[in-house]
Amino acid sequence: MPAAKRARILTPQAEDFPRWYQDVLNKAELADNGPVRGTMVIRPYGYGLWERMQAEMDGRIKRAGAENAYFPLLIPQSYITKESEHIEGFIPELAVVTHGGGKELEEALVVRPTSETVIGQYMAKWIQSYRDLPLLLNQWANVVRWEVRPRVFLRTTEFLWQEGHTAHATREAAAAYAAKILHEVYADFMVNVLAIPLHVGIKPPNDRFAGAINTLACEAMMRDGKALQMGTSHELGQNFAEAFGILYLDGDNNQQHVWTTSWGTSTRMVGGLIMAHGDDDGLRVPPALAHIQAVVIGVGDGGAVEDAARRLVADLGAHGVRVRLDDRSGVPLGRRITDWEVKGVPVRVEVGPRELADSEVTVVRRDTGEKQRVSLAAASAAIAKLMDRIQGDMLDAATEFRDSNTTDTTTLDEVVDAAATGFAKVPWRVVAGDDAEAVLVEQGVSVRCIQRANGTIPSNEDEPDLVAYCARSY
Repeated sequence: MPAAKRARILTPQAEDFPRWYQDVLNKAELADNGPVRGTMVIRPYGYGLWERMQAEMDGRIKRAGAENAYFPLLIPQSYITKESEHIEGFIPELAVVTHGGGKELEEALVVRPTSETVIGQYMAKWIQSYRDLPLLLNQWANVVRWEVRPRVFLRTTEFLWQEGHTAHATREAAAAYAAKILHEVYADFMVNVLAIPLHVGIKPPNDRFAGAINTLACEAMMRDGKALQMGTSHELGQNFAEAFGILYLDGDNNQQHVWTTSWGTSTRMVGGLIMAHGDDDGLRVPPALAHIQAVVIGVGDGGAVEDAARRLVADLGAHGVRVRLDDRSGVPLGRRITDWEVKGVPVRVEVGPRELADSEVTVVRRDTGEKQRVSLAAASAAIAKLMDRIQGDMLDAATEFRDSNTTDTTTLDEVVDAAATGFAKVPWRVVAGDDAEAVLVEQGVSVRCIQRANGTIPSNEDEPDLVAYCARSY
């Protein structure tokens, strides 16, 4: 039964986008609110998406040379206070433990909001000479930042992420590695797996990570026209090296402070996936990410249908398709179709008596709704090939949506007007400075990133002829 003829189970995006988002979380069985305000329970289907994100990201991180490690959840408060800008930036978000084992602790402990401080302490211990550099570390962990206005996946008090931390002999080496992570890990993953087009650039000084000398960011447009920061990579300079005494002996036997970076992405990317691709029928998951790429639905209770469906599942698996069989005979067909549509599985395959009579199956694309009959013998190879086409089409559609909702502007008033429905592209000089920032903040608009005119990343915001992308944001 076509989706258009079934009753809506989700609030339409145009009617109430936040309500639509919450409906998708519930109906697609992605996540639920946790027992503590601002926390979340990630349900199996949602966690399956995160696991695929982890796997894809982890491979790229390792190819970039970083190794995984693990550091404690609890950090002595004295560590946090060593870097002044860092503590100032994070004080409002800290969760602090003052009692343990039934006693007041001698020193309060911070539940990690990020790990620059504790990792800096161990870098100082492990690094002795230039032979120990670069030190390239990554950890997969949870962190806690006390959110005032939490929203599942987008801003939660506790979330899951990866955080990379590296130490280098020179500023140039650190800057190059921060850029390498942004391009070869983050942007490559987000564009080619999540099928989400990006603007990459530097953050304005007022929006850098606490304690950083430069922040590089990946910014994406959601389907309500707002921006979502999908990932960041930071040059920390020598701020943390000086605070924690991270020193090395150079080739001339002189002591030098290292130059450090940090970089991270989180379960916020699941929220980005929902809002960048979702429609009024639910999620739309790109095949490269989907942990279920195709679902085979048996239509009818006949033994021949069941046998054919199981054979097709096995054959799809042999062709490298991540496939699931829906043989819930007690659940109406319309309900089963709706369940998989809202979950955004890229391809639905229906096998019923009418199809089998013609030795065919019905193949339905989730991204476009396109439906076609395919011979049973050729179905698995055709569906495997279809995955690449869907992946490319989803990226093209998201890119066209972003570009058609981006406006070239030349004044602050035009920026504010354009940001009401999408992105504003504007010369950086127009929105630079405290006065311009005050105007934008009053209107709920911010500079998302700064680029050169050709889209490449500048070394700093003082280069001539830079452009900025401005938007409302999450």
